[in-house]
Amino acid sequence: MPRRDTAVYNALLSAYARCGLVDAAEKLFGEMTERNVVSWTAMVSGYAQNGRHEAAVETFLEMWEGAGVQPNELTVSSVLPACAAVGAMELGTKVEEYARGKGHLGNVFVTNALLEMYAKCGSIQRAWQVFQGIGHRRDLCSWNTMIMAFAVHGLWMEALALFHKLRMTGVKPDGITFVGVILACTHGGLVDEGKLIFNSMEADFSINPRIEHYGCMVDLLGRAGLLKEAYSMIISMPAEPDAVIWGALLGACSFHGNIELAETAVDKLMYLEPQNTANLVILSNIYASSGKWDGVAQVWKLLKEKDHKKSAGYSFIELDGRMHKFLVEDMSHPIFEEIYKTLDSVTMIMKLVNLENMEEVVGCFCYL
Repeated sequence: MPRRDTAVYNALLSAYARCGLVDAAEKLFGEMTERNVVSWTAMVSGYAQNGRHEAAVETFLEMWEGAGVQPNELTVSSVLPACAAVGAMELGTKVEEYARGKGHLGNVFVTNALLEMYAKCGSIQRAWQVFQGIGHRRDLCSWNTMIMAFAVHGLWMEALALFHKLRMTGVKPDGITFVGVILACTHGGLVDEGKLIFNSMEADFSINPRIEHYGCMVDLLGRAGLLKEAYSMIISMPAEPDAVIWGALLGACSFHGNIELAETAVDKLMYLEPQNTANLVILSNIYASSGKWDGVAQVWKLLKEKDHKKSAGYSFIELDGRMHKFLVEDMSHPIFEEIYKTLDSVTMIMKLVNLENMEEVVGCFCYL
């Protein structure tokens, strides 16, 4: 394939990926006899942008280890979000080491992707180290990612402190910032401060609250037991409440035992997501906790009539930089026999060892 044809193919690959035509991009990529870093990056980026994170990681490994093509800054910033999505922190760390050696960490897009990867994989300390390393090159994305990381992991004081530091720098927050800040207030039980921050969005920053901000407020009020206030906020929203918001109210009703509002929430949820029978199970548990056994019977009768079955969910595990997915009692893995033999050994050890002394159990596992 002449060089100019490779450039044309690369342009088509990128166009297909941007339009969500991943299958067409795959077909075109398979027809290419000459691929360069732009070709591979277009596929990695296309997979990642269209939610096919596992394929993005596999393609990156095929490029890096199989084809021996050296990733560039765009490749790195494209694969790191995919690593975050599937929990491949070991691979993400290897990518960081490679990027540092190539000098790519001077690119804020790369460091922001790295920051997000560590945050979503739960390594807040590593994320904080990356955030500090960005220094004066931090943009709003850097601040938002770190604030959200703190908030999601319950470090509400750190999240609020970082928000106040952001305001001191003169960088204007956006809607994403306030999702993280209100979430931090939720984890800290700071109802009044959460209300003030929510009200300040429009008054001080000219940001119209969106459905995700209302969802955070419903969660904040619901956890605090202010269920009627949470419901009032829902019905006064400028946008139509979605299943996430009604689900937040249902969760609060379950915790605080409010049957009336739980029934209202479930009615809405059964309209919005009729296939999700978990909402009915929650309602049944609320009835049972209140001794309303007739309500329990009605719910289970409805569940039986629906006879819904959930699709099996995959679990992921990272081993030597590669992701493996599996189901319960799965036998599709190439070495499943060896895996099950090891599990049998683990089960036997757990039966023989006094489980109160976990150090002994861990010590035994090390010899498997």
